[in-house]
Amino acid sequence: MTQINFYSGSDNKLMTACRLCAKAVQQGLRVIVYAPDASLIEQFDQLLWTFSVTSFIPHCRNDDDVSLVQQTPVILSNQIQSGAPFNVLLNLHHQLPPCFNEFDRIIEIAGVTDEDKSAARERYRCYKNEGLDIQHYQLDAQTN
Repeated sequence: MTQINFYSGSDNKLMTACRLCAKAVQQGLRVIVYAPDASLIEQFDQLLWTFSVTSFIPHCRNDDDVSLVQQTPVILSNQIQSGAPFNVLLNLHHQLPPCFNEFDRIIEIAGVTDEDKSAARERYRCYKNEGLDIQHYQLDAQTN
């Protein structure tokens, strides 16, 4: 059964996503970061290169060379295909991701704006209606 991890109260969703990707990679997990918006993928890609001066998160895009995609722990993608070989789906989209029930874990990050909170609540309700186990983490300003 898919485990949902909701992190709410993030004042910088992309930085929070970087930290959660780093944590997943340290645990030996493969992560697909989903965002249909190409500019958001580009922004997140750049941030993964620079967010920490002491570490690197190996990542590539889903349209890179197939052998690279198969070996890289974090994949940035604007689409999700059924049967994707990843443990974790980190959703940066405001809607429910496709094929969400095929992953061991889904990471959702809710920001502090009213619009973002509203979209996150809707995703939370959808997961709850599916009967999925949801763990909620309230972020504070020091952990964002």
